[in-house]
Amino acid sequence: MKRVYDNILQTIGNTPLVKLNKVVEGLPCAVYAKVETFNPGNSIKDRMAVKMLEVAEAEGKIKPGGTIIEGTSGNTGMGLAMAAIIKGYKCIFTTTDKQSKEKADILKALGAQVIVCPTNVDPEDPRSYYQVSRRLAAETPNSWYVNQYDNLANRLAHYEQTGPEIWDQTDGKVTHLVVAAGTGGTIVGTGKYLKEQNPNVQVWAIDTYGSLLKKWFDTGELDMNEVHPYFSEGFGEDFLPKNYDKAAIDHFEKVTDKDGALMARRITKEEGIFVGYSAGSVIAGLRQLKDKLKKDDVVVVIFHDHGSRYVGKIYNDEWMLDRGFLEVDTVGDLIGGLGHRRLVTIDENSKVSDAMELMKKYDIEQVPVMLNGNMTGAITQGSLFKKLIENADVREQLVGDIMDKEIPIVEMNTPLERLTHYINKDNGAVLAKDESGQYHILTKYDILNAFSKG
Repeated sequence: MKRVYDNILQTIGNTPLVKLNKVVEGLPCAVYAKVETFNPGNSIKDRMAVKMLEVAEAEGKIKPGGTIIEGTSGNTGMGLAMAAIIKGYKCIFTTTDKQSKEKADILKALGAQVIVCPTNVDPEDPRSYYQVSRRLAAETPNSWYVNQYDNLANRLAHYEQTGPEIWDQTDGKVTHLVVAAGTGGTIVGTGKYLKEQNPNVQVWAIDTYGSLLKKWFDTGELDMNEVHPYFSEGFGEDFLPKNYDKAAIDHFEKVTDKDGALMARRITKEEGIFVGYSAGSVIAGLRQLKDKLKKDDVVVVIFHDHGSRYVGKIYNDEWMLDRGFLEVDTVGDLIGGLGHRRLVTIDENSKVSDAMELMKKYDIEQVPVMLNGNMTGAITQGSLFKKLIENADVREQLVGDIMDKEIPIVEMNTPLERLTHYINKDNGAVLAKDESGQYHILTKYDILNAFSKG
C-alpha cells in the first residue's frame, strides 16, 4: 500500500527543487528554486508554524482548548490555523492593512479571527499589529503568544528541515542560498545548517527599500530613518527580530517594490510557477548580484509562497498601474491596466439634454454617438459648451443634429507615443476594439496619468 498520512500536517516539507531557465538567462551558473508552495498551506511558513507549536506544547505554554495569538502577514497564520484545526486550538491573528485581502480571507476560511491594524505606525505604537497581538495575549485566558520574530523555534524548523533537504537535493553541491529575509527564521536556520556542512556556502539575504535590515547588517545600526511604507510583502522589517544571527548571512541586497512585482509576474509567465511577491524580489536581487557568480556555482533560491495570495495586487493590472509598476507601451497595455470600464454611448435620436445628463452622471467629457450599432459621431464637453453659449435651446435638439465627428479608432497594439497624432485640442480621446469586438475609450487624462506614473 502506498504511503498515506494521518493528517495534513504530515505532508509539510520535502518540497521539490526545480531548475529555473528563462528568468535566469544571462547568469553564468545553474539556479534552482526550492518551491515551498508545495506545502499544504502553500508557503514555507507551514514548517516553522508547526515547529513553534510543537515546542510550545512540549514546554507547557499552551494547553488543550487554548487560543493561539500572533501578528502575521498571512502565511504564518495559515500554517498555525491548519495546525490549530488538527490539534483543537482557536486562533486570533492580527495583520496589517497593506497585506492582500486574499490572505485575510484565507485565514477566516480556516476559522481564525482576523484583526486588521494600520501599517504606517511604529512597532511600539499600541495600534501596531505587534502590540495589538501582545495585548490580546495578555487579556485572553489560556492563550499562547507565538511571536515568530523572537521565537527561536522558527529558525530551528529550517535548521532541522529546509537546510538538510537542500543539502541532500543538491548532493552537497550548493554554493549559494538566496532568501527574502523577514523574521530571519528561514535564512538563519537554513544558512546555519548549510554553513556547518560547508563554510564556503554563501548566504544572501534580499531586503526591500523601507526596511532597516540591510543597514543593520552592514553597520550594526538600527536606523529608523531607513523605515518607510513599502508594498513588498512577507519580508523586510522595521525592527530587529531575535532570530537574526549575522554569522549565518554573508550579504544583504535591497530590491525595489516595482522590480520584485514585475519579476514575480515573469516567473509565473515564463517558468510556469505561480509565485508570490518575495519570489520575484529574490530573483530580481539575484540578477543584481550576477557579477558575483561563477560558472560552476549552484544557486538555490527560496520561493516562499503562492501567487494566489496576490491576485488582487501584483497580478492585478489596475493595482500595478496605479503604483506605476506596469510597463505600459501600447493602447492594449493601458486598457488592460485600467480594468473594466463601461463605455457610455448615446443614440443619435436622443436629446442633447440626455447627453448632458450622461456627462454629469459619469463625470466624462466625451460620449460616442451610435446609430443601429454603428459609431457615427461624438458629443464632447468642449464643443457642447460653445453651442450652449450661442444657443441655450440646443439642449432640446437631437444629438444627431449637433454632434461632432467620430472619435478616432486605433488598434490595440498602437504605441502610446503615436496617440499624439489623434489626441489634440479638438479631440480628447480615442477608441480601440478588443478581440471580442468591445470598444474601449482612452482619454487624454488616462494617457497623461499613465506617463506620469511610468
